[in-house]
Amino acid sequence: MIKKYVLAACGIAFCSPVLADDDDCTIPQATVTAIQNQLAPVVKLKNGGIFGVGGLFPTAQNLMWSAVVDRAGRLCSVIKTGDAWPGSRAIAIAKAGTANDFSNSKLALSTANLYAPTQPGGSLYGLNNSNPFNPDFLAPHSGKDQFAGGIITFGGGVALYQGGQVIGGLGVSGDSSCADHAIAYRMRKAAGFDGIPAGVGPGGTDNISYAPVTTPPTPPTGFQQPHCFPGQDITP
Repeated sequence: MIKKYVLAACGIAFCSPVLADDDDCTIPQATVTAIQNQLAPVVKLKNGGIFGVGGLFPTAQNLMWSAVVDRAGRLCSVIKTGDAWPGSRAIAIAKAGTANDFSNSKLALSTANLYAPTQPGGSLYGLNNSNPFNPDFLAPHSGKDQFAGGIITFGGGVALYQGGQVIGGLGVSGDSSCADHAIAYRMRKAAGFDGIPAGVGPGGTDNISYAPVTTPPTPPTGFQQPHCFPGQDITP
């Protein structure tokens, strides 16, 4: 089977090539590229976090991996900006898979929404063990119905919607989970795949909902996630 390499329009200096196997991924290549093309402009915004504009260790852009999976969980594309952490590649793929796995035509759940309910005592405790990650399938390949899997329950993964239906998931990783969420959320909106039916986040969206900053700390409840860096985190 012949794989096709498509260079993302974000530019050679910022992104690695998009690797896509058109015979496996059910999302059209043009759609995948339109989503991934949002990474380069979004990482140049002020997203909070460790790197990027206004970060703890400021750089010209956040250093990120971005992954797209289709509705079945097949990896369609993975790209990166700058010297992103190598370990974040697998996390980005698992975030994309998680958001896709637990969103449908009635309700969208971002990975940030899953933080509190998957903590000990939460209603979804143990969810992280439900779909083990398989490192053998980290890259697109010719085998049908083989998926990397993995469950990530902190910010950075959002479901992709088209015509009211989930078509897959987008996951980004490489910074604080709060910045990761902001980048994924902004990428999806910029690409026009954010038409969710309902959500458990602010205003009925699947946006991140932060636990209050108190002393002593207040544990997140409901569908909240704790702040990564209070005073710096953003709600996109």
